[in-house]
Amino acid sequence: MNIDVNQDVDVTVVGAGPVGLVLAAELALSGATVQVLERLAEPSEAMKAGSINVPTAEALDRRGLLPAAESVQREMLERVGSFAPTADDQRPGGGRRAHESRFTGHFAGMVLDAGLVDWSDADLAAHAAVDGARMVPQRELEELLADHVARLGVPVRRGVEVTALEDTGDGVLVGTTAGTLRTGWLVGCDGGRSTVRRLAGIDFPGTDPELTGHLAVADIADPEKLANGWVWSTRGAYRYGPQPGRVVTVEFDAPADLPHARLRSRGGTPMAPVTLEELQTSLRRVSDTDVTLTALRGAVTRWTDNARQAATYRSGRVLLAGDAAHVHSPFGGQGLNLGVGDAMNLGWKLGAVVAGWAPEGLLDTYDAERRPLGAWVLDWTRAQIGVMRGDAKSAALREVVADLLSTRDGTTYAVKKISGVTQRIDLPGDHPLVGRYVPDLWLTDGSRLADHGHGGGFLLLDRTPDGTFARLAAAWAGRVSSVTDDHATPTGVLVRPDGVVAWASDTTDVAAVTGLEAALHGWTGAPSPSPEHAPMG
Repeated sequence: MNIDVNQDVDVTVVGAGPVGLVLAAELALSGATVQVLERLAEPSEAMKAGSINVPTAEALDRRGLLPAAESVQREMLERVGSFAPTADDQRPGGGRRAHESRFTGHFAGMVLDAGLVDWSDADLAAHAAVDGARMVPQRELEELLADHVARLGVPVRRGVEVTALEDTGDGVLVGTTAGTLRTGWLVGCDGGRSTVRRLAGIDFPGTDPELTGHLAVADIADPEKLANGWVWSTRGAYRYGPQPGRVVTVEFDAPADLPHARLRSRGGTPMAPVTLEELQTSLRRVSDTDVTLTALRGAVTRWTDNARQAATYRSGRVLLAGDAAHVHSPFGGQGLNLGVGDAMNLGWKLGAVVAGWAPEGLLDTYDAERRPLGAWVLDWTRAQIGVMRGDAKSAALREVVADLLSTRDGTTYAVKKISGVTQRIDLPGDHPLVGRYVPDLWLTDGSRLADHGHGGGFLLLDRTPDGTFARLAAAWAGRVSSVTDDHATPTGVLVRPDGVVAWASDTTDVAAVTGLEAALHGWTGAPSPSPEHAPMG
């Protein structure tokens, strides 16, 4: 593949995983020209994340991809069969999408019982519309997103590896195995061994790994020797399920390949592929059985509890998102979702800067808003490793945590954390919705507010009797789409393109109008000269 050395696009995204694809799609919706470079010639067949959390599912929902994600979950449940218990539920807002699976997840290998969860909890009940789209494995998510970016006209250039970069102040010169190109901005979504991060000279501090795990689907000659669910031993732990052939192993005592894992995490050479023999040895070791694996179905993922966070998410015109910005163990299922959240947050902000209606300083809020959540995820996963290790102290702690997770309050707490419904960023405003992901706001016509955001941009819900808020927002036509509804509370909600509430009010008084105007100026720039000249559509 040849790339014209004079090619000049607004943004080049490095990495065609879910994070890179989401970012590219958001940039395209903002009107930016964008391309994706991917080192691998074909999508990876390695087994990775098996589900998504609520903010990720809601991101798909806001872009009209919820039906496709729900279809994936139905297919997944058919594959899982008897391995995964489900619970039925009746949904609010007219009863759409009833009888869906309730996905809970696990903490440190302790599966959370859906029957113990208080599903009437205000945070959980406010984000129930996407329950039917949570069990979406990473491979299927990538396929879904690849179709999405293709419809948006974003080129994905596979088999192209980045080899050099130079930030010139007004753009980035990028050396690749296919030639040199110029781009306005470069975003590394290229994983824990990020070449972009290394070439940009961004430090990656954190803690070294103490254990090694494997995730795979294999043909097993004698699966009856394995128990369904998580099983512990002094050497480690394993899980069989929730679908036939799926196995996870965790070895506590730092196997010999651990130095390679350290190299991999810091941008060194990748580890050798996992062989059938390596996986079988690991499974036999932690299960204390002589189980026999006969074949691997796809590549095996080898992982560690290495936990690191980039010193900065931005260096000039080079930015990082996803695993390029933070790595940690997969326990709790946070990695994929954390990266998609990065992409949603960065996408509209970088698009606004490219479009010219926002100052470059808006990009500083990307690091400020996403870094605290990344740090929390690293500690959330570290805590689970502390509970999982094979020493006597960890075993005692595991008993205490298991006891807490056998209670209604304990399980509900953990499920809320894992699902992401309590995530919040620190934004100006005293309304309880500000800084939170917008809840399921059902409208009198039977739609939800999210149904009106498929094209990107800001959404304003106006429930004033005379359309006061919508009239004010008309000056930002092209960046803000107003949706009017019958009077109710909240009376007004301004939602950023990433689903975060920027302003909300339960009143229609002067203070509410003043607050909305300040939020519009603060987040969406100066009013548009006229609708036909609006920078975003």
